[in-house]
Amino acid sequence: MFDADQIKQLKQLIGDQVEAGRAELDKLVEQARAISSGVKVIKPRAGTSVALMASDGGNNKVAFNPFYLQVVRVVDSNGKELCLEVVSPIADVEALGRRQFHEDGSPRTALGKMMQGLGVDTLKDLSPMMSGKSPSWVLVFRDLCEWATLYDLICHRDYAVDTLIVRDGLLRSKIFHGELFVKMGEQMYDAIERIWRRDRRKVWLVGLAKKTQVLEYYRLAISLSGVFDNGAACFAKVPAEMLDEAYLWDEYTRDVKDDSPGEKPKFNFGSMYFVRFGPYSGDPIWTVDLMSHQDKEARRSSATCRQTRWLASPSLSTPTASSKLTASPGSLT
Repeated sequence: MFDADQIKQLKQLIGDQVEAGRAELDKLVEQARAISSGVKVIKPRAGTSVALMASDGGNNKVAFNPFYLQVVRVVDSNGKELCLEVVSPIADVEALGRRQFHEDGSPRTALGKMMQGLGVDTLKDLSPMMSGKSPSWVLVFRDLCEWATLYDLICHRDYAVDTLIVRDGLLRSKIFHGELFVKMGEQMYDAIERIWRRDRRKVWLVGLAKKTQVLEYYRLAISLSGVFDNGAACFAKVPAEMLDEAYLWDEYTRDVKDDSPGEKPKFNFGSMYFVRFGPYSGDPIWTVDLMSHQDKEARRSSATCRQTRWLASPSLSTPTASSKLTASPGSLT
């Protein structure tokens, strides 16, 4: 406990530090105000929607000495199982990779389909973290299964209506080997284009996150600047200047279409936005990644996001490490 003199001294020290950081806060507020010209209102769009969400089993574990088991399970809202694996840090990673394929070499699972599509034969080739040297590979495997389920939903499914597919998390990842992550994003976009040419159905992919490094860094500055206080649901693209301020890795922030000199993007195929789905200043601001190639359709995909019921879902309001996927089909006007 502090006595009266210590409390007084503590207040003085806190005040000094706040005053010392005022210039930095003023700079962040100016950067936040700079996006005001790019803020766009989300206009309501009529449409029907159905939410599909994985069961909350993406991060379940069973532990009893000397065993530790990680349960990886993804299902849709109808109970259809999209992925089920049980792995252990002492498991044979190479054998686990072979288990994704039939004896004739054809894919047996969504992960096998993604591996085949990316042209890799082993899990180690898919991710350098799947070497088996660290027990944390079981968590990387869970994330790979989530991405594989998303890949399968887009590349190997048909859609009778316009569909928005939402990932709980950004369209960015550091677990893939080399440029495989960007290659996966290109293949998913090619599948989206193929669905449009063949069936005249629009499919959008977005990643949604309640907390991100850039949002936490600028949250106070955004609030003080009032750039979203316009009485309507709205969104704005996150400027490159903000991304550079918050993140160290250009590979994580650079757009896939950016051909300027420097390290090419290999951890990202998204285009990042700040989005407030509610009309009031107290409504939360989310970070949303659109597929970079679908950047021009930000208004339509944001409006469809707002119409879907999953925005009120408790599991999305409180993100966990579990795998969650949401697909929302609807007739757009």
